Amino acid sequence: MNTLSTNLLKNWCIVVVDDEDDSLEVARYILDFYGADVRTATNGRQALELIRQLKPNFVISDLSMPQMDGWELLRELKDDPSTREIPVIALTAHAMVGDRERAIAAGFHNYLTKPLTAKTFIHDLMRLLLDIPKLSKDLNI
Repeated sequence: MNTLSTNLLKNWCIVVVDDEDDSLEVARYILDFYGADVRTATNGRQALELIRQLKPNFVISDLSMPQMDGWELLRELKDDPSTREIPVIALTAHAMVGDRERAIAAGFHNYLTKPLTAKTFIHDLMRLLLDIPKLSKDLNI
């Protein structure tokens, strides 16, 4: 993690949604290390409330969760004019051939696979964020 500035995500609000504590903790720890204000939710319903309230820079959402999964969360966000433009990155442990394409076709901005590891997470995430013009211009690189 030492090749990127610890201010990389300073003043960014990021919502991470996952029903697995391990993934939430890895994401929270790393994003916090790089200066982000990280908020977490364990299902899509909680996340929807947080996102509508906070209007984060972007969202990382698991696809398979109880109550409201990532697919339904994305639909709700895209149907709401106040949240439609917030980039959402899909997160899943069930990476199958065609899943990335399906996620992007549904409206996710990109796709990360679990397990999240401290060694690769921030670099994988930066690669994805650099492909989102709305976000890449605001990175403190």
